[in-house]
Amino acid sequence: MLKKSVVEHIQINKLMATATDTTIAQKLEALMKLQGIDSSLDNILKVRGDLPEEVRDLEDEIAGLETRLAKFQGEVENFNIQINNYRNAKKDSEKLIVKYKEQQMNVRNNREFDAVSKEIELQGLEMEIADKRIKEIEFKILNKNDEIGGVESNLFERNKDLEIKKKELEVIIAESEEDEQKLLKDREKALKSADERLLKSYSKLRDNARNGLAVVMVSRGACGGCFSSVPPQRQTDIKDKKKIIVCEHCGRILAGVNDPLPGEVKEKKTRATKVSAAAAAAAIAASAE
Repeated sequence: MLKKSVVEHIQINKLMATATDTTIAQKLEALMKLQGIDSSLDNILKVRGDLPEEVRDLEDEIAGLETRLAKFQGEVENFNIQINNYRNAKKDSEKLIVKYKEQQMNVRNNREFDAVSKEIELQGLEMEIADKRIKEIEFKILNKNDEIGGVESNLFERNKDLEIKKKELEVIIAESEEDEQKLLKDREKALKSADERLLKSYSKLRDNARNGLAVVMVSRGACGGCFSSVPPQRQTDIKDKKKIIVCEHCGRILAGVNDPLPGEVKEKKTRATKVSAAAAAAAIAASAE
């Protein structure tokens, strides 16, 4: 009875170990699938090159130019309001001068005459100041209109550039749009099957990696991301897929090991044999001397 329970316990442990192994394998497979999709999307973006960024930069530049243009136009409008105010002030002064001159005709003594004359003189000075201010503002408007002309010219050129870049980008996007949409749908499915904690690590690794590779295979004894050597024992652990193993140098997730093809193994052995034979021949020659 005891022997039977021990056997059952061993069988249960084996089943649990198998289930765990399968789970790790499935997690790695899900990540590899996601990595493959993301790499394909990266390749599509590479074909577009710097065009998307150039389009964004042009749009930002155009927005800045439009803001500057609106500011300059607002300043010109404000200058025109000031000119109108000075012109209205001149008209008021002219009316007052006419009024004071009429009063001069009806003064009773020299004292009143001098007082009215001073008012006429004062309004004359106000008109002269208004004329001076109008000329100054008109000069400012002239300079500001030159600036507006420069901004408008620049804006026209930038809009032309933007139109050309957008057309180029639209052509490239149209060529790969169908593939991109399919990949994006596949990515949504892959995200659902991926482990949540591993997904966070995967996203961080992709953000930090230049080539966008977060999950790689070990090929020819080296990490597929940074090409650093992976020890044989570690390769064995990776093959067993009992736990998630990362590269000791770059931190990428190592999903499996690509065993070399028979031809590559044979070539390596032949090369090693040739090296050994050459070393032996050199040793014999040295001893003969």
